[in-house]
Amino acid sequence: MSDASREPPGPDEAEAPTTVPTTVPTAEALAEAWRKRFGDDVSSEETFGGLAVGVPPEVWLDALAFARDELSCGFFDWLTGVDELEDGFAIVVHVYSLERRHHLLVRTRVPRDEPRLPSATGLYRGAAWHERETFEMFGVVFEGHPDLKPLLLPDGFEGHPLRKDFVLAARVAKSWPGAKEPGESGGGAPSRRRVRPPGVPEEGAWAAAAERARQSQPARRRAPDAGRPEGRAPDA
Repeated sequence: MSDASREPPGPDEAEAPTTVPTTVPTAEALAEAWRKRFGDDVSSEETFGGLAVGVPPEVWLDALAFARDELSCGFFDWLTGVDELEDGFAIVVHVYSLERRHHLLVRTRVPRDEPRLPSATGLYRGAAWHERETFEMFGVVFEGHPDLKPLLLPDGFEGHPLRKDFVLAARVAKSWPGAKEPGESGGGAPSRRRVRPPGVPEEGAWAAAAERARQSQPARRRAPDAGRPEGRAPDA
């Protein structure tokens, strides 16, 4: 039977519509969408495969909702923090659009003396563990989190290890590895100034502990020259 002689399909036999792939939006188009929604409150820059957007903490949840609902970024990838010293802590989220195939970084900054931010768990359930990790590593409190407690560190641990002012205890209790200071290798001029291991302050209890640990280390012998048995004088 030819196609011309076929009867039109009935209501239960209607052909399914053809799905047309969605075009990947450009970084310029994404940036314009953010400007239309939030005006001058946001900043943006192009990244590989998408856009990075900076927003004030007051619109943090609105920005994430906009990314999920208006830009189709329903896939939550990760959330983390960055210690920016006197500028506070940057909080960064990476989300992705499975439908439109583009990446998006949304970031904000909270002050160092009061690091608080609304929890994103109401929008992305996958943010729960990431916020717990950021809370214990940086000390950022995510208000409204259903179970904000330590995730990785042992009970009773004090401090936030990923803050840049956190002193690593291992660097105080154990000598810093690598090349020794001039004058400590068995030859050469004496050292004019000993350098503390990275992260150990020059004064205070940590510095005193580092000095005691250094003094308790046994003196190291100089390694013999290659190709000459130990104890034999070099040839004249």
